[in-house]
Amino acid sequence: MKKIEAIIRKSTFEDVKDALHEIEVNFFTYWDVTGIGNEKKGHVYRGVSYSTRDIARRHISIVVSDHFLQKTIDVILKHAYTGEVGDGKIFVSTIEETYRIRTKEKGTSSLQ
Repeated sequence: MKKIEAIIRKSTFEDVKDALHEIEVNFFTYWDVTGIGNEKKGHVYRGVSYSTRDIARRHISIVVSDHFLQKTIDVILKHAYTGEVGDGKIFVSTIEETYRIRTKEKGTSSLQ
């Protein structure tokens, strides 16, 4: 099993969420985060310059079976993409075991 953590733009979250549901990733957690990115310059909007170094983002955490990993990553890459600096990052790590508290199931069956 793998844990996918994606930090994406808030503006792309709804598209990513809907696309994840379409491939039957129906359980994941998310929260709002703020971080500092690599962008060095600010932006000008309606004549006002503002800094984009501290960027509000959405952090998504998903645990999937190994065979579902690439499909899930591909969906996030496709739907979180804008082509601009600050589209985000995806991190993948290994999960040793999972348990469903209600039924005491463990392993990949606890993810369904």
